[in-house]
Amino acid sequence: MGSARALWFNSPEVHVKHFRPVFSLLTAAIALTVSAGPVSAQAARDYISIVGSSTVYPFATVVAEQFGKTSQFKTPKVESTGSGGGIKLFCGGVGVQYPDIVNSSRAIKPTELAMCATNGVKDVVEVKIGYDGIVMAESKASPGLPLTLRDVYLALAKQVPNPNGSETLVANPYKSWKDVNPKLPAAKIEVLGPPPTSGTRDAFVELAMDGGCKTFPWIKAIKEKDENRFKQICYTIREDGFFIEAGENDNLIVQKLKSNKDAVGIFGYSFLEQNEDTVKGSLIDGISPTFENIASGKYPVSRPLYFYVKKAHVGSIPGIKQFVAEFTSQKAMGEEGYLADRGLVPLPAAEYQAVVKRVAAMEVMPPAK
Repeated sequence: MGSARALWFNSPEVHVKHFRPVFSLLTAAIALTVSAGPVSAQAARDYISIVGSSTVYPFATVVAEQFGKTSQFKTPKVESTGSGGGIKLFCGGVGVQYPDIVNSSRAIKPTELAMCATNGVKDVVEVKIGYDGIVMAESKASPGLPLTLRDVYLALAKQVPNPNGSETLVANPYKSWKDVNPKLPAAKIEVLGPPPTSGTRDAFVELAMDGGCKTFPWIKAIKEKDENRFKQICYTIREDGFFIEAGENDNLIVQKLKSNKDAVGIFGYSFLEQNEDTVKGSLIDGISPTFENIASGKYPVSRPLYFYVKKAHVGSIPGIKQFVAEFTSQKAMGEEGYLADRGLVPLPAAEYQAVVKRVAAMEVMPPAK
């Protein structure tokens, strides 16, 4: 009897015939959950999910910890994925499986905003939190590299102007800083920097590499005729071992600088300030990467920092509006705020007030054109 019952139970035909009602109920339940929309789905998560920029990560982490200690909400989960990678996750869709907030060390691109909209993320709130300088840093044991933007471009570009003076490009032949500029040390070029998914990398090529590239008039003239060609020349970093992608972990770069006095690292100013006992910033065009020089715009490689909020999740995931209020508060983002103590260069007063007003109203960005 037992064997016959086992055979009956394991029969595919019996499974279909006798358990179809169960499958139908499950299908109906799943359909009901999906049709209930993102609000019901998000209710299953009771903490804020934040991804994105490694540069903004330490600021977001400090705010998250403060928020968890002083509010009734759970401490948000903050992950360092890089700006580009984080925005891709953020724009993936609306619902519990997608992040609520993305940190970015550059403004979101129109193409990314369009991707968001395509995936149902149509209401995005932009929050500018302050400014940061992108530094080229060395060990304190290093003799020092007083660089120009031209030096930076010549050291790191995949193709550079022909050393013979002709208006042609060649594969980068430079192996030492002295090759780039006779005034610099003979140390081998060894630069540790972020990967292509990083907003720091994007800003670095747009500010430092672009600036150095345009010191060659014939290359600068190309920009007016063919911007894509100009970017190919100026924004493409060499791949022959002299520039080393060090991932999204800026702390790892700092550790490597400590052990190699000839290496140079690229990261945000806040990491320089936090590690000034062991590393120092290189001069760029004679300007040091100090708080004052970045705030005034004098330092040539500085950029704004942001985070973006998925408005569809506000009111569904607990605490988003309150977290944003904490982040944009005077005690956090203000001139004397705790984020300034961590290296964030605050927004000017008028700009800060404008940001607070927009964020309080949860004003969304216009659609991408």
